[in-house]
Amino acid sequence: MDGRAWNPRLRTVATSGLSCGKPKSVYPFLLMTADSIDSFASGHLMKEQQTILLVDDSESDIFLLCKAFSKAEFNPSVQEVHNGEEAIAYLAGDGAYSDRAQFPLPAMMLLDLNMPMKNGFDVLTWLRAQPGLKRLTVVMMTASMRKEDVVRAFDLGANSFLVKPSGMEQLVAMVRFIRDWAQFNEFPLLSEVDRK
Repeated sequence: MDGRAWNPRLRTVATSGLSCGKPKSVYPFLLMTADSIDSFASGHLMKEQQTILLVDDSESDIFLLCKAFSKAEFNPSVQEVHNGEEAIAYLAGDGAYSDRAQFPLPAMMLLDLNMPMKNGFDVLTWLRAQPGLKRLTVVMMTASMRKEDVVRAFDLGANSFLVKPSGMEQLVAMVRFIRDWAQFNEFPLLSEVDRK
């Protein structure tokens, strides 16, 4: 089956001389410049200037995850907060997070489950009730392997549930998976929380 039938982006690429089949020359897609890839990407793909909000109360987990990002050669802008209340304040643009030039809305949030003050479920519940933010891509990234946590996270609107691996090699592999997925995923546009 021809992939262009179900993917309009491939149709566009195919009409411009590129295709998933045998091209006229040796894989011209691999010869595209960064500028042509940006124009091909339609504006909502994860780019290095887009932000990932990392929400985790463990300084050591944040350190290891940032190290895994580096080893995986995944270099988006990463903002970090350390509990659920800070995550909500960041997303709402409240208090210390009111400057969107310094604290931009993220394209994706990596959200720990078990945190002080407000946990990951509390953050998800709040987030999905915000009209301008409810489509934010949320990846639960937690040590919990409890099936009821997986079910509840998806019921509350998580897009993915990943269990933190115990070794650096597996963590780097997980980050590479997120990086590769993010390069092809379309991220929705978000808007500010209405502060009435």
